[in-house]
Amino acid sequence: MAQFAFDAHAAAGYVERPPRQVPGLEGLHKMAALLLGEYVPADGRVLVLGAGGGLELKALAEAQAGWHFHGVDPSADMLALARQVVGPLARRIDLQQGYIADAPEGPFDGAVCLLTFHFIGRAQRLETLRHLRSRLRPGAPLILAHISFSQEEPERSRWIARHAGFAEGRTASGAALDRALGTMGTQLTILPPEEEEAMLAEAGFEGISLFYAGLSFRGWVAYAG
Repeated sequence: MAQFAFDAHAAAGYVERPPRQVPGLEGLHKMAALLLGEYVPADGRVLVLGAGGGLELKALAEAQAGWHFHGVDPSADMLALARQVVGPLARRIDLQQGYIADAPEGPFDGAVCLLTFHFIGRAQRLETLRHLRSRLRPGAPLILAHISFSQEEPERSRWIARHAGFAEGRTASGAALDRALGTMGTQLTILPPEEEEAMLAEAGFEGISLFYAGLSFRGWVAYAG
């Protein structure tokens, strides 16, 4: 599957960027651990797609001392960063360079994919979700969170302006908005929430619920049917 992979330049400042760009990132990690913990046993195995950078791996491993993780990411530079970030927690974490189709078949007790799906093209979204579903035991939770908002104007431009301005504390306008519109239009694939939920259902997930919303970001929990 042709998907975006971060290079060394992008990886270099990654640890600092998400907390500035994602509203309530620490809370998102805590909620992910909570929702997984409802179904994942104390010695469970969790699949993490888009694991490069290691921020969610570190948070989840600290939250649950008995869980083991398999992280997959297409970027060798981001995986190297993840190894630094998780530190001694690495003894419970296996990291693999590749895409979801390269991941072990499982079955896993849960899966997480945070801040990744907006880098996956529309044509690959459903296939990616089906790969995730096939690697989960029945009833296992998937935690999914990324950029998602209406693609109808003027809502689309308004949400991009808010997204671009969050780190600066004010809504983007003028040249800053033009740059954001160009960047997000060429580098990201953003779908409306209703399409995201329809794809989850088509891929075989049930009990789909929105649990997180922070400006341009949305998060869902769904269960393998």
